[in-house]
Amino acid sequence: MNIEAAEAYVFEKLEESLSDTLFYHGVHHTVDVSNAALQIAIAEGIHDKETLLLLQTAALYHDLGFISTYKGHEEEGCRLARVSLPNFDYTDEQIEKICGLIMATRVPQAPANHLEEILADADLDYLGRDDFWPISDSLYQELNKRELVTDTDTWNKLQIEFLQNHQYWTKTAQQWRQPNKLKRIEELKGMIK
Repeated sequence: MNIEAAEAYVFEKLEESLSDTLFYHGVHHTVDVSNAALQIAIAEGIHDKETLLLLQTAALYHDLGFISTYKGHEEEGCRLARVSLPNFDYTDEQIEKICGLIMATRVPQAPANHLEEILADADLDYLGRDDFWPISDSLYQELNKRELVTDTDTWNKLQIEFLQNHQYWTKTAQQWRQPNKLKRIEELKGMIK
């Protein structure tokens, strides 16, 4: 597996093709999820090099589908993985594992194994972090631009519902992120007019 070449491919595609109105789902989000996935995996006791490379590759590809579609971007990310990863010495079996990981980030999340739980948690890691508010605002701006939310009150109600229905899957994310996520719910409830 040549993850360096895969990473270069992904970043080139993202930088040349992502809409500049993807305020949340930009290159910075891919980097963030990739870093969070590695941190969670190591804390969860995963040290096998191939497993970590598969997880990192999936993190890189998980939102690549946004270069051509907003709805169904996970499926498109898998399609792009299946087309490009053979060029970077990934086997069909490795690519299918990567696609399973990518699909585990689809909301509502339903990861089927430990590695999928790690990537699902990494994708929504910010929900329980101190940088929740600026990241949340970038998602609001992105959705507002697409007329998927129209005002902050509606957005805050959606966020409360989302946060209340969301669960972290790994023990690590539950320990690291759940307490702050619960605080965000209370803060959001206090902001509803």
